[in-house]
Amino acid sequence: MLNLPLYIAKRLGSSARRPALRIATAGVAVGLAVMLLTVSVVGGFKHTIRDKVAGFGSHIRVSNFLTLQSTDPIAICLDDSLMGAMRELEGVKSVQRYALTQGLLKTEDDFMGITFKGIGPEYDLSFLNDCIVPDPRRDGPLRPSAPADPSAPSRWSDSTSTGNIMISAHTARKLHLEPQDAIYAYFISKQGQVRARKFKVAAIFETNMSIFDENLCIIDLYTAQRLNGWTARECSGAEVLVEDFSRLDNTAAEFYSTINRTLDADNNLLSTETIYEAYPSVFGWLDLLDINVWVILALMACLAGVTMISGLLIIILERTQMIGLMKALGAPDGMLRRTFLWMATFIIGRGLLIGDAVALLIILIQNLTGLLKLDAQTYYVSQVPMEINIPILLLINAATLLTCLLALLAPSHIVARISPAKSMRYE
Repeated sequence: MLNLPLYIAKRLGSSARRPALRIATAGVAVGLAVMLLTVSVVGGFKHTIRDKVAGFGSHIRVSNFLTLQSTDPIAICLDDSLMGAMRELEGVKSVQRYALTQGLLKTEDDFMGITFKGIGPEYDLSFLNDCIVPDPRRDGPLRPSAPADPSAPSRWSDSTSTGNIMISAHTARKLHLEPQDAIYAYFISKQGQVRARKFKVAAIFETNMSIFDENLCIIDLYTAQRLNGWTARECSGAEVLVEDFSRLDNTAAEFYSTINRTLDADNNLLSTETIYEAYPSVFGWLDLLDINVWVILALMACLAGVTMISGLLIIILERTQMIGLMKALGAPDGMLRRTFLWMATFIIGRGLLIGDAVALLIILIQNLTGLLKLDAQTYYVSQVPMEINIPILLLINAATLLTCLLALLAPSHIVARISPAKSMRYE
């Protein structure tokens, strides 16, 4: 059966004056492109910052309950039984030990207090490798073992002191250090004795996040344990990476019911916390970005809707005589309204396609070239991060189409107020 409103809408779309169609199409395209770019930038920004925080702080952290009330290093017993129990929990990707100690880095000209983080051979180095500042004297990422000899001892050992240290670019600039330079570190024991250690700068990293770059350096787990006077199975805690970040709450609930408030082999009370609990200020700030997204989405939806209303009114005024003639021939008001709504749907559809193409092109160019730069000290990233989320893209397209059509229901009723007798004299 012929759908008469749809057929007439197609004919009108091909014969309508171009300025009205172009203005309406451009309004929808611009509004949609801005919405997609906004969601893309905010989503990319949040995920980039989240990955940086997780790279140094993991998704879930298990430590001694007393560390919540003290700044001194307090150990827990991470034996094979406890490590195995954590690895077997649902959603766990990896469990890695770490040990923290406080000390002082000193050169001939300057010094700075810093936290030394000891890591073992099982530590996931993928994030650290991505953050390493390139050194022309050394090729390749920082690997668990020397690239030239796969059987060489780990750079970050739990059984011997390697003498390696990994510092941030902030620390390197302040102390005027470069890779392979020697640096002395000084530590004060619980008995008040000062102990010195000589390290070699294995690599320099830069996350552009002050909470890490200004406060942390990396050494091997064995050295950190010995500086604290701990045994091989004593660590500051365990960092847990999950397989699916979207299910972090479920995995955290498993840890809370299984590990939290339990005792280890040395009768230390264990405590668990998620990345959200460990860095509430960072994630609280990221949550505020969602408010900006909703404001921009609302404004752009209004822009697209107002543009479409204006375009539809112009088209109706252009076709006043045709509307009067069809009414004189017996066409009901409902059919005429559906005709113009179908025509508006075609215009919106073209606008959506153009908006999608423009947004995706800008995202692709930015991801390939990094053309849009940011102040890393302020925004934690050196270029605007963008990501393509297909489900969100489809949802915004559908929501824009629906919003515009709903906004056009009221203007479409204007055709009911057009009198056939008066429209015949309308020019």
